[in-house]
Amino acid sequence: MFAGITTNNMQDHNRPELYEEVKLYTNAREREKYDNMAELYAVINTLQSLEKMYIKDVISPKEYTAWCSKLLVQYKAAFKLVASDEFPNVEAFVKKYKLDCPAALDRIREGRPITIKDDKGNTSKCIADIVSLFITLMDKLRLGISANDELQPDLRELQDNMTRLSIIPQDFEGRAKVSEWLTTLDGMTADEQLSETQIRQLIFDLESSYNAFNRLLQHT
Repeated sequence: MFAGITTNNMQDHNRPELYEEVKLYTNAREREKYDNMAELYAVINTLQSLEKMYIKDVISPKEYTAWCSKLLVQYKAAFKLVASDEFPNVEAFVKKYKLDCPAALDRIREGRPITIKDDKGNTSKCIADIVSLFITLMDKLRLGISANDELQPDLRELQDNMTRLSIIPQDFEGRAKVSEWLTTLDGMTADEQLSETQIRQLIFDLESSYNAFNRLLQHT
């Protein structure tokens, strides 16, 4: 018996190809393709898990709304990189890789968290856009993106959406803070960057405004 094992092991050692790592790609382009698909796969799986957590009351509506909105933004970005003749829609991707994610697909099709109802005209879209813009801006700043021309368009769109949303009162703290930062950016050149102190302050102001917006939604 021992001799047999030894012989088999020796035979395996004589076949080094058995120990070689199997690669899915042979060049940088193929590697990027598989990385993009892995990212999309992970986002869809995470969204499915989040939906289950909310159904089981594991997380609060506020946490769910924030995470779901962020994942939907990430999904849109991830799918753009994967979309092709092979994957014209997310359903084709899910079928190809046998993903069991009905709740995630429902959320993707609706394009908004389940906590945001679609019964007030364009209100639900406006709310989803505001949440996405808050998260996008904070993510950019944390990634070191601080140039005027990379922040101002999102900040101005955030201001426009808050102005359009009728449930936001005129004295809402987020309005004033966003307006102040737009004034600051208006006085800068396009390629001028915020200082470290300004970046920290802007993140702080966005976080406090975002939290205030979530509190507002809970009482609406």
